[in-house]
Amino acid sequence: MNRRVFNFTAGPSMLPLPVLRRAQEEWLDFAGLGASVIEISHFTPEFKAVVYDVEALLRELLAIPPNYRIALAHGGGAMGFSMVALNLIATRPARKALYVNSGYFSGRAAAEASKYGTVVEVASSEGSNFDRIPELDAARLDADASYLHITTNNTMVGTRWHSFPDTGGVPLVGDATSELLSRPMDVSRFGVLYAGAQKNMGTSGLSVTLVREDLLGRALPITPKMINYDQLARDHSLSNTTNTFAVYMARGVLEWIKTSGGLAAIEAQNERKAALVYEALDRHAGFYKPHAHPGHRSRMNFTFKTPTEALDDAFVNEGNAEGLYALRGHRMFGGIRASLYNGMPIEGARALAGFIDEFARRHG
Repeated sequence: MNRRVFNFTAGPSMLPLPVLRRAQEEWLDFAGLGASVIEISHFTPEFKAVVYDVEALLRELLAIPPNYRIALAHGGGAMGFSMVALNLIATRPARKALYVNSGYFSGRAAAEASKYGTVVEVASSEGSNFDRIPELDAARLDADASYLHITTNNTMVGTRWHSFPDTGGVPLVGDATSELLSRPMDVSRFGVLYAGAQKNMGTSGLSVTLVREDLLGRALPITPKMINYDQLARDHSLSNTTNTFAVYMARGVLEWIKTSGGLAAIEAQNERKAALVYEALDRHAGFYKPHAHPGHRSRMNFTFKTPTEALDDAFVNEGNAEGLYALRGHRMFGGIRASLYNGMPIEGARALAGFIDEFARRHG
């Protein structure tokens, strides 16, 4: 077997080794059936038990209130952009939605919503190249709006909402794709909270959506059945043949989070990892240029540049040779990006911090 690298890709992410090993062990014989989990019907009692376990673990770990329903769907976070608008934009007659523009993916979410109603941008940090979370003026929260959408953590630029806005009577919607399950979150602050699973919950091709019950049953008539919140909630996400492997892997990751001490312990570990990396970057402030304003830094995604594009390339290539995999920045942003999701052990953060120091000494 080749060595395992520290995988800093923005997603699909590095997964906990115990979860991967369990999947390997059960690959040919799931639940004593003599068949793989990807070979059995989603309606079997054995697979339904996996879905119910995922729901129960999510409720426990995130302390989800009883008046929220859970919907698992295909497509990941990007499918969620359309799901939000199709399910919510008609909840009020104006068919208006408010969006905070804090980066590339929030822009994509707004563009999808604009197909189904009026979208109003109420705050933006585009003027500072998205290096921070923009200030939100409460006076701009139109009471006629169906919802206010934020991206809680911005994967490409490495910023995060450290606290969430009070939106009054306007339901708050959060795309938490790159940070859900990385820290405790007060779900009750949101009308809808959604995320792709491929960062901190498992593999690609699956999304999880938490929906307050009073927002169910409001979908536009054109909403496809497979992305209708109400339909998925009523069917326990088994309205069709779901992504059985992704749901199975999600259960493994959720069980790993629980046995690791829950979200408080996971957050503490993520804070330690983040401190190692940011402290290394800040030690060489004349050489590295982190993108995010210090008060808005993500704990999941770390974006920075060296003095030249050639040195950026060298950092990525030399890091790869040292077993630090996938450090190249997003194709639209350039530079360097390291993602330290839950599955990244603290040894990976130490290795990256050490390489940051070493590279600056050799090339600074």
